[in-house]
Amino acid sequence: MKTISIINLKGGVAKTISSVNIAHILAAVHGYKTLLIDNDKQGNASKILNRHDYSHKGTANVMTERGTDLKEIIQQTDYEGLDIITANMNLLKANLEVLLDQQRPQQTRFKKALEQVQRKYDYCIIDNAPDINISTINALVAADDVLVPVTIDDFALDGLKELKEQIDNTKVDLNPNLRFCGCFVTQYDRTNDADVQGKEFLNTLEYPVFETHIRKTPKMKPSTFAREPILLYSSRCGASFDYKALVEEYLKM
Repeated sequence: MKTISIINLKGGVAKTISSVNIAHILAAVHGYKTLLIDNDKQGNASKILNRHDYSHKGTANVMTERGTDLKEIIQQTDYEGLDIITANMNLLKANLEVLLDQQRPQQTRFKKALEQVQRKYDYCIIDNAPDINISTINALVAADDVLVPVTIDDFALDGLKELKEQIDNTKVDLNPNLRFCGCFVTQYDRTNDADVQGKEFLNTLEYPVFETHIRKTPKMKPSTFAREPILLYSSRCGASFDYKALVEEYLKM
């Protein structure tokens, strides 16, 4: 199983939408058995896949319970080949609880839990909160690759330096195999000069950047209300083609 953390310290960059759609495309288009982990207390990935609730164990339990059995936590989604570990506001309390727990390692709880399903899944996608907290550090320690969605605006690069430092520190201290695959542009408007120039500027920086960018489409927002991946909600819109191309580009790396 290859584990991919999707993260950005800046909110509003389509991080959750990207996580859900990348996971769905890996399962639906490429036939890979895929696990999506919602690692954000807001639980938006869980909501999009119609699995958000407080009656079922989720990411908070992975963080706090010793000897967690993932069979009790993983839920099937409505889409063949795609399963999920959900999150809700309990994750906020769980993160605080982990920081107070000095009895066992704090940063490796995801990694140890995921060892149970290494042979069951081809890919694991972790949708992270726009923050560096103990559960996002766990996600970096458990990951093989990191993908960073960015938008082109005046604040596009906010937090990228700090995030890169966190990735580098995690690689040195806890996960030598961690790979920063690069940034990919979301909500891209090719008719907007600022977007075109901003993407060109991003390519001049020290961060690797995917060739594929995700076009802005009016279909994306209603797809979240419909609780459907974009490929099912509007298979012919630009974002559907772009997310498929992004996954193809990643798989060729």
